[in-house]
Amino acid sequence: MEHSDISEREVARYWDRNAPVWADHVRKGWDAYREHFNNPAMLAFIGDLAGKTVLDAGCGEGHNTRLLARHGARVVGVDISAKMIELARQEEEREPLGIRYELGSYSDLAMFDGDSFDRVVSFMALMDGPDFAGAVGEIFRVLRPGGELAFNITHPCFATRGFGWLEDEAGSPIKLTVADYFDDRSWVEHWKFSQAPSPEDVMLFAVPRFPRTLSEYVNTLIDAGFALTGIQEPRPSAELCQQHPWLQRWRDHASLLLYVRAAKPAV
Repeated sequence: MEHSDISEREVARYWDRNAPVWADHVRKGWDAYREHFNNPAMLAFIGDLAGKTVLDAGCGEGHNTRLLARHGARVVGVDISAKMIELARQEEEREPLGIRYELGSYSDLAMFDGDSFDRVVSFMALMDGPDFAGAVGEIFRVLRPGGELAFNITHPCFATRGFGWLEDEAGSPIKLTVADYFDDRSWVEHWKFSQAPSPEDVMLFAVPRFPRTLSEYVNTLIDAGFALTGIQEPRPSAELCQQHPWLQRWRDHASLLLYVRAAKPAV
């Protein structure tokens, strides 16, 4: 396991505490970055999943898992938080889409045989565990030959511990500041969905962070046997920024997100 002073057990406890409010806010559409920018771009990046057997690694309360099922995939979700899995299963009971949810770490997928899935997808989760190398190795094992992993994360070059904005007199962001890129110490970030109604009244989520460099992400995939098939740094369109002006900073200054596709060789 990678060195970290925050264990997987502690990660699970943090997400268990986040789970009820997180699920409520996500299902109300208050995660505006996800709803209007990240999910549409990521689903286009993933491509057609119709008829594919898909693992959603780090599925949380199942919001995006259900999107995959609605796009025609046969989906299994796995998450380390028992509370998140409970909420996901409740939603599946309320509106069945044929999704199976399993409690466990994406760094230890022992509940699945090798060569079990056509695709593995992970939405904004693989940066939030202490053992990225273990996760990549397990994902490689459970993918069928020729299968593909697609994941997105906050961009490691910009979303550092020393991240911040410089603003003009009107409060508009004019420059992005980045520091501590090579500081790999884990830490806990406290934040909320900024576009929620009355955000001053919204509970802060506590989210463990495990900083890694871009080269660490890429080389870990290569070392596991993956072949990179696509990398994207999504940029909001001018039209989208007109509809949602809070996205403009991510069009003008830097990429908030990094998308990666990588394939398990067919032979």
